[in-house]
Amino acid sequence: MNQRETTSTALESALAEAIASLWDGYVDPREAFQGDDGLYWAGVGGGAGLSGAAAPGLATLREECRRLALANEFAINGHENRISYVVGAGHVYRATIRKGIDAPFDLATDTQQVIDRFLATNAWHDRQQEIVRRVDRDGEAFLRFFTSPAGDTLVRFVEPEAVAAPVAASTDPRASHGVQTEAHDVESVVGYWINGELVDAADVQHRKANVDRNVKRGLPLYTPVRTNLRRAEKLLRNMSVVAEVQSAIALIRKHRSASRTGVEQFVASGATATQTARGGATRRVTEYGPGTILDAPAGLEYDFPATGIDAGAYVAILQAELRAIAARLVMPEFMFTSDASNANFASTMVAEGPAVKMFERLQSTMIEQDRAVLSRVIDTAVAAGRLSPDVHAAVEVQVTAPSLSVRNPLEETRVNEVAYRNGVLSAQTWSQRLGLDYDQEQQNRLYHTRPHS
Repeated sequence: MNQRETTSTALESALAEAIASLWDGYVDPREAFQGDDGLYWAGVGGGAGLSGAAAPGLATLREECRRLALANEFAINGHENRISYVVGAGHVYRATIRKGIDAPFDLATDTQQVIDRFLATNAWHDRQQEIVRRVDRDGEAFLRFFTSPAGDTLVRFVEPEAVAAPVAASTDPRASHGVQTEAHDVESVVGYWINGELVDAADVQHRKANVDRNVKRGLPLYTPVRTNLRRAEKLLRNMSVVAEVQSAIALIRKHRSASRTGVEQFVASGATATQTARGGATRRVTEYGPGTILDAPAGLEYDFPATGIDAGAYVAILQAELRAIAARLVMPEFMFTSDASNANFASTMVAEGPAVKMFERLQSTMIEQDRAVLSRVIDTAVAAGRLSPDVHAAVEVQVTAPSLSVRNPLEETRVNEVAYRNGVLSAQTWSQRLGLDYDQEQQNRLYHTRPHS
């Protein structure tokens, strides 16, 4: 090898070492946004050039969580429990005259009739449940409002994937993710691009979750724990399959010194019956009655695989995974796992408990959003001439959600009775706390007390 070749080889070696050292010290800035499943977190901000159609990460994430909500038993349980506690038997809506306002009570009665008609026309109780499911599953729910020829407000859902900026507006940062906003204020929404049509923001209510207010689209509830849910499902499946296989084998006879032919002859001589399995193979069956004692000749051992099943070790791992998911939901573990063996309902659903506080927050958010819907319903009725234009100034809508904390019914009744007797509590509010319609109950009382022919 000449001098030039030697020098070239040395330079190549030094360069390779330098590159290797640089590579070992390289940090990919995207690693902070990568989950343990190898997938990157989806960007959902309102950056320039990002439209709903051009952000497949969010669509993929939503599709993952939809599959969990459809097929993962633990995810389904979490969704259903949140619906049960946030919506329950349904919220109670009552129109009443605002305090300090001198207005005829008929105005509140007329408004209540409009609200009751809206609730019935839109099957609002069922729709409330679906709203919670959609917000948790998809991270958002779009409600679009229409007006019927009779002046009724109709509510229809818009699928999240239908909200996307058209190609012509794909480079406009104001239209990113299909949400059209003011140029320098992402919270001031002008409209929504639905199937290529810009719909005025007044005709759409966008309920989003798990993101900041200046983020245009929401994130599904199970975004940070979707890998845990998949692992929990696989672990349970594998535990069941292994246990099924092990328990299906009654015993294993170990012939230490016998040949294959000798083993086959031993099995044939000890068989009490034969069966023809699928495919034509002959299967020899030996029956062991209760209390059977086995005498093993020299070189023969009996092994019972079922005694080696240690399901407890796997259950502990499964519970750890489920506990992590329940922590994300701010739920007691038993609400998510349906395992009440190590929980006390009365101690977890007290007024100061974290689960109660979380559900109260969710109820409060839903109440405000529902009030916004009912405000639009009243506006539509005013425009149709069914209500007086003074209704907004004179009437307010009170919303009562189901009670969450564990209560002593008798003690609560005594407290309400004392408050009512001293003029602190009205009969209408008392009825709301009981989940009753005050006007309907008065009608029932009148019907019950008047004479019948």
